[in-house]
Amino acid sequence: MRRLNQKIDRFCWSRPRFGIPRLMLYIVGGNILVYLISMMDRTGTFLSLLSFDPARFCHGEVWRLVTFVLVPNTSGILWLAISLYFYYFIGSSLENAWGAGKFTIYYLTGMVLTCLYSLVYYLITGLPVPVVSGYYLNMSLFFAFATLWPDQMVLLFFFIPVKMKWLAWADVALFAVDFIRTLTSGARGVLFTFSLGLALIPLVAVGNYLLFCGEWLFDLVRPSRVQSRTRQRVKTIQFKQAAKKTQAQQKAQGYTRKCAVCGRTDRDYPDLEFRYCSRCAGYHCFCIDHINDHVHFTE
Repeated sequence: MRRLNQKIDRFCWSRPRFGIPRLMLYIVGGNILVYLISMMDRTGTFLSLLSFDPARFCHGEVWRLVTFVLVPNTSGILWLAISLYFYYFIGSSLENAWGAGKFTIYYLTGMVLTCLYSLVYYLITGLPVPVVSGYYLNMSLFFAFATLWPDQMVLLFFFIPVKMKWLAWADVALFAVDFIRTLTSGARGVLFTFSLGLALIPLVAVGNYLLFCGEWLFDLVRPSRVQSRTRQRVKTIQFKQAAKKTQAQQKAQGYTRKCAVCGRTDRDYPDLEFRYCSRCAGYHCFCIDHINDHVHFTE
């Protein structure tokens, strides 16, 4: 996962125009538009044309790969307004921290994983497990936000201050309840197979979170003693050995500092500020753009 994130960072840095700026604004706007149109459609036909149905997708309705994220996950206008504002807030924060390119890849990865799972499940079992909205995909944004800023305070119901990490754990519990309730709704046979397909959708929808933030998540749940031994070993042994080796390589190549994420050096960018990360295992330098936003080296 660490190498994957480094490759994504380098890809986005080498292609600064890649990505969709303000992506969540378009998604939130699309949700509002779909909600207004669905209010005039009493039959529900319009919403059924937007959800991802693998059977209909195989018959040429390819637009369903994208349109399911525009389907609102609630019918109440108040809760819709609150949820869309929340999605826009956390999505914009992630885009500001990662950049438009990486955030676009993150969201598209969740869409692809969700649709691919539904399609493969249909091809194997013959049961079309639909994805009716992007609710669980948007929740992956929330988990990523809570991982990057676990102590960020938010006002629950506009007056109860709660840290993001506690809200994230509450949502994990809700995911577990939804999984058990959906799984037990089908007792046996075909009904159980269909219920199993629905129950696994939340787990697949947050797969992009595990790909992009799994390293940070493991750091959070790692026992403190293991972290202490790792930091001590890095500072007393690995750092000194890696420093001598890295300095010798840099001297031979004509530069003294090189960012481990984007690859920029002080020779090519003499005005760029570079720093070293004390939490990484070894001797790793980062530019000012990535010193606070990188996956820590563990070996």
